[in-house]
Amino acid sequence: MDKVMKKLGEAELEIMQVIWKTDVPVTSSYILKELQEHRKWQLSTLMTSLSRLVDKGFLSCDRSTGNNLYSFIISENDFKARESKSFLEKLYNNSIQNMVATLYSNKAIKDSDVNELRKFLDDLEGK
Repeated sequence: MDKVMKKLGEAELEIMQVIWKTDVPVTSSYILKELQEHRKWQLSTLMTSLSRLVDKGFLSCDRSTGNNLYSFIISENDFKARESKSFLEKLYNNSIQNMVATLYSNKAIKDSDVNELRKFLDDLEGK
């Protein structure tokens, strides 16, 4: 993975989520069909976005079969880890405690969420 991962736009993220859900390379037609509830795109619009994702290093495109088959290069887990770290650094001075305190004080998380987090942390320590 590159040290500096490029950013994804909202539409690009939706495309990546479709591809991350599959275990096999997929065609642009498959992606277009999966996105049809959210995006009313023409195939040409999707192809432009797919080309950008290849250029950014998120996807590879296998043209050897006659159909373009798209596979992810950067896994969903790697992407989420990188984005989460960046988010935490930018907004909360790299402090999970600050993030949880802000969310709790603004009622974005409930007592039940805090209890779930406490159980999760206890389980982590127990391993």
